[in-house]
Parts: sequence; structure tokens; C-alpha cells
Amino acid sequence: MAKPKTPAIQPDWISKTLAGALLGFALAVAISGLFAWWGPGGIGAPDKVQFNMWAIPLYWMTVWSLVYLFRTGLRAWLVLGSATTAAHVALFITPQILGAA
Repeated sequence: MAKPKTPAIQPDWISKTLAGALLGFALAVAISGLFAWWGPGGIGAPDKVQFNMWAIPLYWMTVWSLVYLFRTGLRAWLVLGSATTAAHVALFITPQILGAA
């Protein structure tokens, strides 16, 4: 007896959309903050604020569009939640690493 094929990507798009919207934005803000600290010129570089402001939607929309490649909505929440937590922890400890408190 043949087993029915399960789709590779499940269509729970509401959960995936919410994960991309909420966690994707938080991840984009953290990535932008990490770039502000670790990017060229450090945190005090001129015009870096403007660049980071415009880069957040780029990071956010990238994450939000790729979130539909997860197999389930739960997996999207877990992976993006872990990545967002790790990025915010890295953002929190970056000033201590660089010696700028």
C-alpha cells in the first residue's frame, strides 16, 4: 500500500506571514544595529544612521519573502525566533566587546 505524498512545503501561510512580519522586523533591526557597530567607521561614522535607516526594509523584506520556504509555520517561528534572539544578544554584548559603553 502506497503512502500518500505530503507536500514539501505546507500551506500554513498565516503563521509564516506573522513570523516574517514580527520576527523579521526585529531581526532586521538587530542586523542593522550590528552593522552600525561593526561596519566601516564604527558607530560614529557620518551618514551611517541614514544608511541603516534605509537598510532595515531591505533586510526585513528579504526575511519576510524567504519565510515561505520553511516547511511549517512552527519551524519558521522557531528558526526566526532563535535567530532574532541571537542577533539581539550579539547587539547587547557588542558595546562591551568593542569597549564603548
